[in-house]
Amino acid sequence: MRFKFLGMVLLASVLLTSCVSRKQLVYLQNSNPEVQRMMKAVPMPEYRLQSNDIISLSIKAIDPALVAIFNPSSGTAGIQQSQSEQGAYYDGFTVDDHGNIRIPIIGEVNVMGFTLDEVRLKIEKELLDNYFNKEANIFVTVKMAGMRFTINGEIGAPGTKTMFQEKVTILEAIANSGDITITGDRKNVTIIRQYPYGTEMHDIDLTDIKVMESPYYYLQPNDYVYIKPLVQKTWGTGKTGIESLTTIVTILSLATTTYLLLTR
Repeated sequence: MRFKFLGMVLLASVLLTSCVSRKQLVYLQNSNPEVQRMMKAVPMPEYRLQSNDIISLSIKAIDPALVAIFNPSSGTAGIQQSQSEQGAYYDGFTVDDHGNIRIPIIGEVNVMGFTLDEVRLKIEKELLDNYFNKEANIFVTVKMAGMRFTINGEIGAPGTKTMFQEKVTILEAIANSGDITITGDRKNVTIIRQYPYGTEMHDIDLTDIKVMESPYYYLQPNDYVYIKPLVQKTWGTGKTGIESLTTIVTILSLATTTYLLLTR
């Protein structure tokens, strides 16, 4: 009787520790239900351009012919192409290792460490000082050529993605990549971020609602997101209680069969 009880306890322990629990799967859990589910806004510093960034530049005027040479593409075909990721690569302006972009007629412009708004003002000033007067009504638009990031590990669709919007949260990036698999560790997601002085790694817990207050909740261009596997995956006992029980029964059956064959 005692051995049966110990066996039941051992079986229950294995089942509880081997399968993935609900708390490991649910995003943005609130540990204190009495606290209002309103998170304060996270102050986000403006992104400053780095080498290998690709920006989109558009210059408009009352007479489009005056600024056509400054724009990388013109006409309907150019507009259709610029809406694709390939178009952004070929028609965009890549920041080189020296922090410069090359604009037709204007030449090289240093943008390293500048915000997009600062780059816009810099180009507007250059155009008004040397090429146009105020009556031309120059209108300059500078944007990132899509939010580009790479996501890997326990994710449905790993790879490098580009989302054409101003801001992208880590949850939007995950949803756009097929969601984290059941064996992915949502409590310990690593973001590898590039800075002018080097690379840093940051870990965030996506199961905690307070992650929305983290400075790493919003991605930056060229971020690398890595989803680690849960320890249950390496054990290979199964993701659910049924799978774990099936695995254990199979092992016990194999052990019993082997024992009977050896003792005959």
